Amino acid sequence: MDTCVWIDVERGALAPADVAAFTGDEPVYLSPITIAELKFGAEAAADARIRQKRLSALARLRRKPLLPVDGDTGEVFGRLAAQLKAAARKPRHRVQDLWLASQAIQHSFRFLTRNQADFGDIPGLDLVGYTLGRAG
Repeated sequence: MDTCVWIDVERGALAPADVAAFTGDEPVYLSPITIAELKFGAEAAADARIRQKRLSALARLRRKPLLPVDGDTGEVFGRLAAQLKAAARKPRHRVQDLWLASQAIQHSFRFLTRNQADFGDIPGLDLVGYTLGRAG
């Protein structure tokens, strides 16, 4: 799952039942990349109350099973980055997105996101998109 999914659930913009409708019986994992993105967002918050709320949300998410990044993930990442560069679509600021996509491709998982434009050009990614206005 993309980090935006976890954020949408925490903000109440997407219900856990909506996520379950998208994922069905498929396993749901937390990625170290998602942890890093959420931790950054919490630590960078200027308001102490927002920071604490985000850190609490991250602590709750940490109960989910973690899908590790390993050497095979790195192989997939390198291949994807090279394919995007060859297609004149620079990986640019998309490093975290490529790591998340690499994990999904490595394990043959579908990938849920609200940000379809960020992932639509990644070869081999089984993308499942949603919009908040039409979720659930």
